[in-house]
Amino acid sequence: MTASDPVKLKPGDTIGILGGGQLGRMLAMAAARLGLRCQVFSPDPDSPAFDVVQNATCAEYADVEALELFANDVDVVTYEFENVPAATAMVLAARRPVLPAQKILETTQDRLIEKDFVSRLGIGTADYADVASVGSLRAAIERIGLPAVIKTRRFGYDGKGQAIIREGDDLDQVWEDLGTKSAILEAFVPFEREISVIAARSASGEVECFDVTENEHRDHILKISRAPAAIPDEVAAQARGIAEKIASALDYVGVLAVEMFVVSGKGAPTVLVNEIAPRVHNSGHWTLDGASISQFEQHIRAIAGWPLGKPVRHGEVTMTNLIGDDILSYEQWLTVPGATVHLYGKGAPRSGRKMGHVTELTAARKP
Repeated sequence: MTASDPVKLKPGDTIGILGGGQLGRMLAMAAARLGLRCQVFSPDPDSPAFDVVQNATCAEYADVEALELFANDVDVVTYEFENVPAATAMVLAARRPVLPAQKILETTQDRLIEKDFVSRLGIGTADYADVASVGSLRAAIERIGLPAVIKTRRFGYDGKGQAIIREGDDLDQVWEDLGTKSAILEAFVPFEREISVIAARSASGEVECFDVTENEHRDHILKISRAPAAIPDEVAAQARGIAEKIASALDYVGVLAVEMFVVSGKGAPTVLVNEIAPRVHNSGHWTLDGASISQFEQHIRAIAGWPLGKPVRHGEVTMTNLIGDDILSYEQWLTVPGATVHLYGKGAPRSGRKMGHVTELTAARKP
């Protein structure tokens, strides 16, 4: 299969996954159930995804020779994290289909470009400004006000590469601590709740959205997701419509997550987009046990050129991340009725490191 061929895999074909974390692990497990093989490419020899595949490549993302050999062994390439180096994506895209497409990464890897893209679609976001110096930071604060959130334009996740700025903060120190010359300032959103929509889109343009998920963060890391979100039906429909519009505008193939804020207004609550994640997402882990099809299988189907499934939620679902030392108490979850434990096979627990998760399923209440 060449880079320009439309993708139509058959059982026994091989998917290449860039990144060896828990998302890559769960993608490979979903593919295996469908009779598809996976080969994982990761520079980390302790990658948990290596444990569930027969073939793996442990090499740096800049190793062109290793990338070419990897491409020769697979039929299509996907990724489990959005910060794939541009050069890596280019090398692979010249040899095999890369899904989602490389050009999508160019939009979603830069927070300013992403915000501009969303705004051009007529979708609401927090007020924002490009910041490249302490001077431009002061000017942005004059316009946007405080409190505000400053973020690096590229990289950063789980609260890394960002800070809240409040009245009286030393802006010179804030800028120095951020350690970048390329940032974005965003108005602080007094949100009612944080939600996300996991959406899948096929190459033919079919879009399927999972139920809107409500998310609770602790120390900037997702701790709990609940589906369905406790929001009015019209707000849920608005959120799903936004995710579908974004996926279609990107000509996306695969699963993506759109993180949003629900904001109270004079009338009904409104929805603002926070970030787009061009991959399977932590807030969609509940789908493994709580829906008729998981986000991981949906992604595999999309990039394989297979029909998408129609997601049906089995009941009310809560997903709890096991972060750091939480993993040490995994046994207590094994006796909880309706709970399913997922451990990622990582090494020693570290503060802030996602070690596993638990889904709890409650039968849907009858009206």
